[in-house]
Amino acid sequence: MCPACRRGSRSETMGLTALRGLLAGVLLCLAFTADATPALVDAARAQIGVTVRYDPAYVRLSYPDGDVPDDRGVCTDVIVRALRTQDLDLQRAIHEDMRSAFAAYPRDWDARAPDRNIDHRRVPNQMRWFERQGWQRAIGTRAADFNAGDIVAWRLRSGQLHIGIVSDRRSAAGTPLILHNIARGTREDDLLFGHTIIGHYRPQLAAAAR
Repeated sequence: MCPACRRGSRSETMGLTALRGLLAGVLLCLAFTADATPALVDAARAQIGVTVRYDPAYVRLSYPDGDVPDDRGVCTDVIVRALRTQDLDLQRAIHEDMRSAFAAYPRDWDARAPDRNIDHRRVPNQMRWFERQGWQRAIGTRAADFNAGDIVAWRLRSGQLHIGIVSDRRSAAGTPLILHNIARGTREDDLLFGHTIIGHYRPQLAAAAR
């Protein structure tokens, strides 16, 4: 074999080695991304099959860390339960904030004082607390605007408010799914752009955890 051909073979070998290294790096990154599901998403998904009923009844709760039976709840309970796995008790956090800044919260229920049994289970109160923590983000109009683990609030066509957690899974069209409870227990559905988005939040848990 001529010297030029030998040099070419050596260059090709070096090129193939570099390409294999690059591919290995890409595969490693992809594997890491696949395993790096936000803990908040895992905690919300773990509620599927456990919380099987939608029950908005007012219940007297223990404090802190009070909860209704885990087989039932409302949309806000998905958020409360997921955040508790990350050492953030919204019942206590919202109650304490309302005690010190009651006027900063909505008065939609003609309440005259904080109520630790229900305040953290109301969508407007969760939204206000998230805003006061600096979690608010632009509403967003594209799938790329939302990260897995983000919290989103909507106004449904009925006028009712709703809230859920952005999943790491996507629909066939590429839209992030939502982990939420709307009438049938905790589920993972394609509804991000199905209703009017009125709030978009990105939890900063290290700063907010108790």
